[in-house]
Amino acid sequence: MYNNSPYYPLILITNDDGYQAPGIKDLIRAVTPLGEVWVVAPDGPRSGTACSITSIKPVTVREVTSEVLSEATSEATAAADTVRSGFPASSADSDSEPPLPRIFACSGTPVDCVKLAFERIVPRCPDLVLSGINAGDNASVSVHYSGTMGAVIEACMKDVPAIGFSQWMPKGSKYEDIPVAADTLEAFAQLCQNVIDEGLPLGVCLNVNAPMSDHFSGFRICRQARGSWHSEWQDIPDRTDAFSLIGTFTNLEPDATDTDFAALDAGFCSVVPVTIDMTAYSVMEKIRGSLFQTTD
Repeated sequence: MYNNSPYYPLILITNDDGYQAPGIKDLIRAVTPLGEVWVVAPDGPRSGTACSITSIKPVTVREVTSEVLSEATSEATAAADTVRSGFPASSADSDSEPPLPRIFACSGTPVDCVKLAFERIVPRCPDLVLSGINAGDNASVSVHYSGTMGAVIEACMKDVPAIGFSQWMPKGSKYEDIPVAADTLEAFAQLCQNVIDEGLPLGVCLNVNAPMSDHFSGFRICRQARGSWHSEWQDIPDRTDAFSLIGTFTNLEPDATDTDFAALDAGFCSVVPVTIDMTAYSVMEKIRGSLFQTTD
């Protein structure tokens, strides 16, 4: 699947579940053949951080390449010993495949990871930024809370093609119990290759969610479902001043057939194009005429 030319696309990967999460390891394995992979991910879970940044304390980063690769297989352990302390070997040093991934753990948020990677870690501007694979969907309005998608939006604001990948699963489930199917991972990799080759419209990124399935049934381009969270706080036993965030999600248009949840219900991977420009163009004239006395 990789390109034998001297230049390998640079792919930056992050997530909001932490660099040790099984989902990000699946994503790394899936796209490593496509190019030169750099991973800058949080050093622990950062779910629900959306587009937040760390602004009141320093952010730290450390390389964990050997640690992560040595956890995979004995073959990877041997390969990890060849990883050098500087930048990875150029593609000219390899006749057949891209360099090994480089992996860094960051104390900050997913957005911090992207910002730090661009300015201090990767050797050049990435050709593609990926985030995930998240343990749990980021469909509907959850895109606004998602650290997974926060990183994607940050890359999009830097005019770099970016995709967020998430796995739909019942609340309380673990990714290890419901991983993304092998052929779905192959489809994710092919989508990444297509985006490397064709790009994305300026200011647009992709929010991709996989259904619970043991096989790939296809992608479905769709819109974000209208939904809401409620019953969001749970009492802490023996406390009157503390609460834990839980919440129940309700799909407010369950009969719609063109939404991300409709695609997931039908067994398809939902693909929602997300724009960083939040201007409501369709109502500008109405607001100008009804709320403001203006001649503009």
